[in-house]
Amino acid sequence: MIRHLFHNPYRALEKGIGYSFRRKSLLATALIHRSLRFECGDGVEDNQRLEFLGDAALSLVAGDYLFRNFPELREGDMTMLRSRLTSGKALAGLGQSIRLGDWLQLGRGEQKSGGNRRPSNITDAFEAVIGAAFLDGGIVAVSRIFHKLFLGLLKGIDSSSDQLEDNPKGRLQELVQRRWKTNPHYRVVKQTGPAHARIFFVQAEINGQAAGLGRGACKRDAEQDAARDAVERISG
Repeated sequence: MIRHLFHNPYRALEKGIGYSFRRKSLLATALIHRSLRFECGDGVEDNQRLEFLGDAALSLVAGDYLFRNFPELREGDMTMLRSRLTSGKALAGLGQSIRLGDWLQLGRGEQKSGGNRRPSNITDAFEAVIGAAFLDGGIVAVSRIFHKLFLGLLKGIDSSSDQLEDNPKGRLQELVQRRWKTNPHYRVVKQTGPAHARIFFVQAEINGQAAGLGRGACKRDAEQDAARDAVERISG
């Protein structure tokens, strides 16, 4: 029996994502958490730069797929669907489905605290794997991963139904969590009019910075209006 000279330790993971790397070193780097670099020093490269690249590549592929396959959707609806597909929650769930946490290279402290099961670590690593795939095989490689894992998230979504009804606060939260890994906050900045006809002015804030302004007869309506303004500014 001829023995294979090359052993691929990532075969199961590559099968799970639907893409086989030519340069395994890229995949290896994508799996290195910053906690390991902190312990080992600057001689170890972590996955943070690949995470940045993967976020951009995934957003492009998801946007392209929605544009081509959902011609009836408006820009805002496509933005919401893309955010849903690429949200931290979605990435964490998909990462757990392929047991991505088992492959993470963590520092001792992070490992002991259950870091390989932490959703944020899995999300970051998933983005890094996508970034590594982009460097290894371009947009075609990212598309393979997208078609293998992400299309299932679209099942059951009827683009003509009320599942895509206007929900600016939800849309803004998905966008902000995806882009800045935080949540938007709302603050009443002014009230005008008599008690029986009060008008509220609310400011949507991201990381303490103004992102949108809205008004309404109640705080809830003003918050929705502020979120809508913020989404338009971010998406524009």
